[in-house]
Amino acid sequence: MEPTIMIDSGHGGMDNGAVYMGRKEKDDNLRIGLAVGERLEKAGYHVLYTRNTDVYDTPLQKAQKANNAGADYFFSFHRNSGEIPNTYSGAQALVYADNTRAYQIGENIMEQLIQLGFKDLGVEERPGLVVLRRTNMPAVLLELGFINNDEDNRIFDEQFDQMADAIVRGIEQSIPLAPVKKQYGVQVGLFRYQSNAEYLKEELENIGYTVVVRREEPYYAVVVGRETTLEDATNLQNQLRQQGYDTLVVSM
Repeated sequence: MEPTIMIDSGHGGMDNGAVYMGRKEKDDNLRIGLAVGERLEKAGYHVLYTRNTDVYDTPLQKAQKANNAGADYFFSFHRNSGEIPNTYSGAQALVYADNTRAYQIGENIMEQLIQLGFKDLGVEERPGLVVLRRTNMPAVLLELGFINNDEDNRIFDEQFDQMADAIVRGIEQSIPLAPVKKQYGVQVGLFRYQSNAEYLKEELENIGYTVVVRREEPYYAVVVGRETTLEDATNLQNQLRQQGYDTLVVSM
């Protein structure tokens, strides 16, 4: 079963976080949180969000959401801020304690982020942060540059996609997915119009088969079964042939 990852975009709603020249941390946090989450979902992870709109929860409520959902990992996205603009810069990972699974994950992500040009502020213990202290799973809080540093903002904006990809690479390196078992089906029809494919799908389902319609540009393929071995798929193919269908074994 794929790992469940809780994505927390820091602040939100009435809590803007740090603000610099009209730029609000909560907006940057949500943008990167959704981008990372989308990439992780496409990669095959099960992803949940403490928020996907501009709403506010306390840090404790966010930790409880992750705990109640049984999440395996927790990632919180933030921007840093210094007292004087353009004085401090860099990316950083915060964790509850050194020598932990979270610390190792933070190191892997930081290794990817500094390749974008962020100054390396390393991985640091922050046991006082509620989202790190009250979560039951490895939790990493990422400070993605200083919001009141123009160079950090340039990296955040101009290399946004690369930054999201870098974070995902660090997560994938730390939390690899189990290999997906290959599955086979038997294609029994290929149609230019979806309505024709759906008609055949219904016909096959009525006689007890499991059927899907897959988009194979520019056609619609009707595929029967979801077999775990090529031998089982071949047996299904022979059965369908005996019933008069034109067949082709395909990978799912």
